Amino acid sequence: MRHLLSTQDISRDEAVRILDTAAQMAATQGREIKKLPTLRGRTVVNLFYEDSTRTRISFETAAKRLSADVINFSAKGSSVSKGESLKDTALTLQAMGADAVVCRHQASGAPHLLANAGWLDAAVVNAGDGMHQHPTQALLDAFTMRRHLATHLAGGAARPDDDVADGTDLAGLRVAIVGDVLHSRVARSNVHLLATLGAHVTLVAPPTLLPVGVQTWPCDVSFDLDATLRDVAPDAIMMLRVQRERMSGSGSGGGAFFPNPLEYTRKYGLDPRRLATLAPHAIVMHPGPMNRGLEISAEAADSPRSVIVEQVGNGVAVRMAVLYLLLSGDNSEGTTL
Repeated sequence: MRHLLSTQDISRDEAVRILDTAAQMAATQGREIKKLPTLRGRTVVNLFYEDSTRTRISFETAAKRLSADVINFSAKGSSVSKGESLKDTALTLQAMGADAVVCRHQASGAPHLLANAGWLDAAVVNAGDGMHQHPTQALLDAFTMRRHLATHLAGGAARPDDDVADGTDLAGLRVAIVGDVLHSRVARSNVHLLATLGAHVTLVAPPTLLPVGVQTWPCDVSFDLDATLRDVAPDAIMMLRVQRERMSGSGSGGGAFFPNPLEYTRKYGLDPRRLATLAPHAIVMHPGPMNRGLEISAEAADSPRSVIVEQVGNGVAVRMAVLYLLLSGDNSEGTTL
């Protein structure tokens, strides 16, 4: 691995290798001493141009658990607010000896530019760029599905949920991703990664919240959540946040994208009635932060089948795996992920 920029560039073997490595990292986090000396002497820079809580803290925790030195860079309060360009910021990080740069940016393609413009030699990890990609979120979602649905993936054979054999993909798994697909980099990343791992994905959204060209994605598309729950019977349902900050218009809920929040909730929200129709083994997911009462009810978010909090914890192990493979793995082929 050289960079991690998009799930579209990850092969099945590469994805499984990351998930297997993440499982090994997760196993170390139950110990009294959680830190590993693996990246001692390496410097990881969290370069965040957008606000973030879970992703930034998760990457910082992952790097520190691997004994790396961590520098947190926020655009607010930095020279960026004075007009410094991405190039000049990158050159500064290069001069300071950064080994890896974790970049979140409001502009789609910014991490790809950092990785390929020749401004720095560091490994680049895309932590979310515009409405484009968020590969580590998709990886932690896949890790959560694989770990939590181990028995189902094993064809019903009894086994502990965390007892997943190395090399296991998500072949045969049915996943429904519901909500604001148009503005969601999480949806884009998940569709491609899950398809690569063998899962069957169905996107469910109103037509106004689906991007142009979605028919070319490796998934099915539905406008009816109730029909999808009945006919597809998903093993995992992922509710997407309605991203009001990316919507224009003066409407009371979604601006020009749907008439009002109540109508959206009635047609596309995961409420107790829909929750009760899920298969006994099915899990409820959400990338966070949640709009409780809009795309997901409090009952669904807090139900025993919800793995939303588990997703956050798994994010640390997955990001430990990514940083480990980038900075300590076999880079002989110079693979860009």
